[in-house]
Amino acid sequence: MGSNPTEPAKNVEKQHLIENPFGEFAKECEALLRKALVSLDPNYTDILLELEIPPTLEFGELASSICFELSKKLRKPPQELAKELVQVVDISQAKWVERVEVGGSGYLNFHLNYSAATKEILESANKLGDRYGFVKVEEPKRIMVEHTSVNPIHAIHIGQARNPALGDALARMLKARGYNVVRHYYIDDTGRQTAIIAYGFSKLGMPDVKGKPDHFIGQIYSITACLVQIQSLKKRIKALEEVDAGNDDLQKLKTELDEWISIAAELEGKYPDLFSKLLKEISSDPDPDALVNELLQQYEKGEEKAKHLIRNVSQLCLRGFEETLSRIDIEFDSWDWESDLIWSARVASVVDKLSRTPYVTKMNGTLQLDAERIVEDFDLRPLLGVSSEHHIPSLTLTRSDGTTLYTTRDIAYSLWKFERVERVVNVIGAEQTLAQLHLKIALCALGCKGFASNQRHFAYGLVELPGYKMSSRRGRFITFDEVIDEAVRRAEAEVSKRTPDLPEDQRKQIANTTAISAVKYALLSVEPTRNVVFVWDKVLNFETNSAPFINYAYTRAVGILRKLGESPPEIDYQLIDDALGRKLIFEISRFPQIFCEAADNLRPDDIANYCNMLAEKFHEYYEKADVIHVKDKALRYARGALIRAIQIVLRNGMAVIGMDLSERM
Repeated sequence: MGSNPTEPAKNVEKQHLIENPFGEFAKECEALLRKALVSLDPNYTDILLELEIPPTLEFGELASSICFELSKKLRKPPQELAKELVQVVDISQAKWVERVEVGGSGYLNFHLNYSAATKEILESANKLGDRYGFVKVEEPKRIMVEHTSVNPIHAIHIGQARNPALGDALARMLKARGYNVVRHYYIDDTGRQTAIIAYGFSKLGMPDVKGKPDHFIGQIYSITACLVQIQSLKKRIKALEEVDAGNDDLQKLKTELDEWISIAAELEGKYPDLFSKLLKEISSDPDPDALVNELLQQYEKGEEKAKHLIRNVSQLCLRGFEETLSRIDIEFDSWDWESDLIWSARVASVVDKLSRTPYVTKMNGTLQLDAERIVEDFDLRPLLGVSSEHHIPSLTLTRSDGTTLYTTRDIAYSLWKFERVERVVNVIGAEQTLAQLHLKIALCALGCKGFASNQRHFAYGLVELPGYKMSSRRGRFITFDEVIDEAVRRAEAEVSKRTPDLPEDQRKQIANTTAISAVKYALLSVEPTRNVVFVWDKVLNFETNSAPFINYAYTRAVGILRKLGESPPEIDYQLIDDALGRKLIFEISRFPQIFCEAADNLRPDDIANYCNMLAEKFHEYYEKADVIHVKDKALRYARGALIRAIQIVLRNGMAVIGMDLSERM
């Protein structure tokens, strides 16, 4: 990244700077209000006070609705109570609060003392520089963020790309907050899909990779999975026809076979040579489905031939993932193999320990964990956040052939994680909510309720492409590489239009930075639990709510500062007394608080949207307030200090969620 928000600025005299100006203002408002309340009634020492930002700064920078709550107890109108409190609020020693007024029908409005605060706010931002905003926690813990973890069977596609963008942003935010953060990738190499791709790869004679490895692997997977399924369906249909031609399931199987034959035709049209070779080889096996299952069982047992084959194919695909993720500045501290947990007997140990509890029963050869009973016996509903009406189905721990399922292996992985860290954040799609619930329940059954409490499922919504239906079965999806390439192409066309005189290498560099930030912003700026609708006109919109829009504000700020040159050692900050300037000063003061709350609540979208809001306000200021040409030198440099702070906050805000900004556009 161009700047590291976790690194301290050089030669900063920290003792004279306020790390969280808005936080200090809020503390003073609360202290003044609490003191006033106690003066009216000594019983109000522990009353809960909540302050909120009014809809417009005309009503102050913070407001309290406490009078509405007290009016019910005291049987007094809120406005009358507000007037009484205003009379006893003592601001004679206040540093941040200029005045307190009665607002509306009973609000208490606190107004910021800009005469005193502006210097504190702008000097804190400008002198702390890369450190501004990133207030550290008092007790930093070790946190693991597990994210991306795409199965190594095909290239990462746009539907999966939100996970690495979110996971990386969370890791950066938590690190900037002062935590010791490690980023892990969990490689699901013991699922059936991995065995399918390994089977197809071996049928091709372990071919040399053509093109990007994950793309090549994905082609083999789609074709192999399709052909194996067709063979399996034909076999099942034939068996049913021999014993019961009138069976109701027969027509369903034939309909499913027709669909797969349609998929096969589509895949043959896309990859004719590869399809032809795989069709010939797979058709020669009487039961490909059984061979895939056998390969999977051999791999779980750790047989050398199966280990060599599946690990080799998986590593090829992962090499492609690393190439993709490095393009968007995402890397990992550890790549954790699911198979290692099995071969080390960790998974078997988990199954054994759970089997010794009264919550596991054998049913048709499978082991079932009675999740509902565990929840009731351990009173887990408050911890899990599920209502009494919510029924939790049982968890299947093992198949009838003895192999384990994904969630069973994930239990062992969670125990492994907590040997290394104190908190875990699992970035996994919302569709895995039940699996993550089962995981916590199993941990409690094993006596690890503390681990369950310190493990967070960070759920997120899907990525939708209007007018396009993705299908992994058909090999019909848009890879993340294709999205990045298209974003770069579109960004380069826009940059060339705006700055045609720039050298080509500079245009390409700017376009790459702009494109990657644009794609990331589109994936991050929407509330995590909501779906993202990915539309190019919005992703690369230079006019509103996008990374290019924010970057344009940043570039403007850099340009002004470049023309302004060095600032004098002393600046008269009180000259910034216009309404727009004060709005910007207030928003700059809020950045540390915005960051702290976003990091603590795992909300990267809050930072993205804050940066967009700040860019909007700065664009408005730029249109109405001259800086470079203003004749009053003192005013020019005061406004320059404001713009420098805006530039720092935009850079820090975007960097901490994984986005670089370009100084030219």
